[in-house]
Amino acid sequence: MKELFLGTGIAHTILLLAFVVATGLLLGRYKIKGVSIGTTWILFLGILLSHFGLRGDPTVLAFMKDFGLILFVFSIGLQVGPGFFHSFRKGGVTMNLLAAAMILGAVLVTLIIHWITGEDLATMVGVMSGAVTNTPGLGAAQQTLSDAMTATGGTREAISGASSTLASAYAVAYPIGVLGVIFVLILLKGIFKVDPAREQAALEEEEKGSLESARRMHCEVENPAVFGRRLSEVVGDLSDKFVVSRIMSGGEISIPGPDTVLHQGDKLLIVTSQPYVDSVRIIFGEEIRMHLDDWTHQDESLVTRRLAITKSSLTGKRLCDLHIREKYGVSVTRVLRTGVELVARPNLILQMGDSVLVVGPAAGIEQVARIVGNKPEKLSQPNLVPIFFGIALGVIFGSLPIHFPGIPQPVKLGLAGGPLIIAILLGHFGPKWKITTYTTLSANMMLREIGISFFLAAVGLGAGENFVSAIVGGGYWWILYGALITLVPVFLTGLIARAVFKLNFYQLCGLLSGGNTDPAVLAFAQGAYGTDYSSINYATVYPLSMFLRVLAAQLLILFSLA
Repeated sequence: MKELFLGTGIAHTILLLAFVVATGLLLGRYKIKGVSIGTTWILFLGILLSHFGLRGDPTVLAFMKDFGLILFVFSIGLQVGPGFFHSFRKGGVTMNLLAAAMILGAVLVTLIIHWITGEDLATMVGVMSGAVTNTPGLGAAQQTLSDAMTATGGTREAISGASSTLASAYAVAYPIGVLGVIFVLILLKGIFKVDPAREQAALEEEEKGSLESARRMHCEVENPAVFGRRLSEVVGDLSDKFVVSRIMSGGEISIPGPDTVLHQGDKLLIVTSQPYVDSVRIIFGEEIRMHLDDWTHQDESLVTRRLAITKSSLTGKRLCDLHIREKYGVSVTRVLRTGVELVARPNLILQMGDSVLVVGPAAGIEQVARIVGNKPEKLSQPNLVPIFFGIALGVIFGSLPIHFPGIPQPVKLGLAGGPLIIAILLGHFGPKWKITTYTTLSANMMLREIGISFFLAAVGLGAGENFVSAIVGGGYWWILYGALITLVPVFLTGLIARAVFKLNFYQLCGLLSGGNTDPAVLAFAQGAYGTDYSSINYATVYPLSMFLRVLAAQLLILFSLA
């Protein structure tokens, strides 16, 4: 029992890791003024226990740190991958450029402090990673430093000491990174006299014009040019812009097909997106006042159901490839993906986990259900093969050397950057490559939380031995350095984003929290200002910001060794 609780063996290390993670997560539930540092309590608790002599096996801690980091960044990549490239459209370019400028600003402030004070640049990378609350950046910096020192003949003790200093600097600067961004948000709200209700109303109005969201229309055929013509002739090249779900002709309701002939006075139920509303009105006629119940009550033979796509073989297929309307007389009006309603365009690429909203006769819908699977219980089964193959490919990709002029050591994306990029590519291109990467949100969150918990616990337990001595030996200056690295770039970026680019305040909250990869600030913004709009913009800039933060940390480490 003495070896179990006070030794350094495998069992002791696992016990210590479990205790640190469990206790840290419990502490993370408590908030002060609505703000919590969440899982970072694990890091602080690990440092505390390590300082008082409770330390684990170094080999086990090194493995848990690296493997935890891989699980964390890979699960993030899978989640943000489907929307990564889409985030660069419709204002996403501006948001990501602003986030990139903020990241560059943090790097410049870090370098200026290094040049003025003479503080070790590698240590400043730890301060910067904490000041911008970027844990994967810390992991990438530690790995790059370890690789570079090993290549130049550094001893294990020297490598461990340098890595501990990085972690100590990170831990000191981290609270400032959280509180500093929240302070800037409050300051900007006061400077620009923001009215949250008005900002929210403006976003709601803008959301009505979203390209992705589906919009239902009721139209009466009034255009003489379409009288007596088949629906396929009328729609033509616009078939991917809207879907005619049902037609009411002579009091009878049916599902129109390509050969359905249009007559004056026919009523149509159409699903489209906001940019094509005017086109629909021009083609058929003006909208009329009807309710969805008008279609369901008058013809009970038509059934509306939501079917889940649970067959992995359908991943990567286009909706039109299933020929649902032609074969079964069933109309697909909308596709639901991760909570977003998409117009059921013929060329829409399907993927496992989608839900399709269908209308038609019960017998036809049953046939469609067999085609798509419609067995939601299958979605709870994890698809581990692409995950572990993806991790393997990410480790290989992260180990490839990338040479930059003027840098003696080649840059490697490492165990943070490599898996992150591969996961993003899998999340985005997986359906097109017919690779099923679907995981439920709960499964993704489980992987992510386990990964980051292992990483923080291992880092804390490895850094605590030298933490106090580092602070006493001048590390208290790291608090000031961290504050400058946090406040200067964030405030300037927020000022420019609002004054020059006229970003909505909730967009600003998402930009600043996502650019700092800081979920604690996002949670504060959502709780304090009562809306989830900020999370959309957080997701828009998060992937690129994460990648650039990790890359910047590695480049600064290599510059420090040049």
